[in-house]
Amino acid sequence: MNESVLTVVGHVAQEPKLRVLTSGARVVSFRLASTERRYNKGLGGWRDGDTIFYTVTCWRTQAENVFDSVKVGQPMVVHGRLRDASYEKDGQRRAVFEIEAYALGHDLSRGVTSFTKAAPPSGQREVVLPDDDEVEQTDLRTGEPLGGGAAPAVREFEADDEVGDVRETSAA
Repeated sequence: MNESVLTVVGHVAQEPKLRVLTSGARVVSFRLASTERRYNKGLGGWRDGDTIFYTVTCWRTQAENVFDSVKVGQPMVVHGRLRDASYEKDGQRRAVFEIEAYALGHDLSRGVTSFTKAAPPSGQREVVLPDDDEVEQTDLRTGEPLGGGAAPAVREFEADDEVGDVRETSAA
């Protein structure tokens, strides 16, 4: 299957919006404005051409990272799959361009940025528990103190990396 892949340079025109689908998948979308620039010899300077607005979508972990990192007005480079659609509004035919981003980042020809590696998926996080003598042991379901040297409750957890959630799978 052929797909249209492109790289677009522009500025963020709308704050990223985070949505969580019923499947639990996270998706972020924002508008990117890309303006053509050409050098005009007759005028001796650069002139702006037409501006094209794209809706950029990002999924799952990339969506969370974009939501935490991207702000209106920032220069961006977006690389991804192009999709287009058209609709009619008030008797006029309009076109919509959407880019499903494979990769994106700040345009470093226009400024500097600082990179921070994202936290690992929840299944890889290290949990450090205090020693038994540092904490009064309680039953996590009832809140009652565990007395008489009873063994602490054993609980098992499962990580859902796609959602970034941890849930209990069983209790002893």
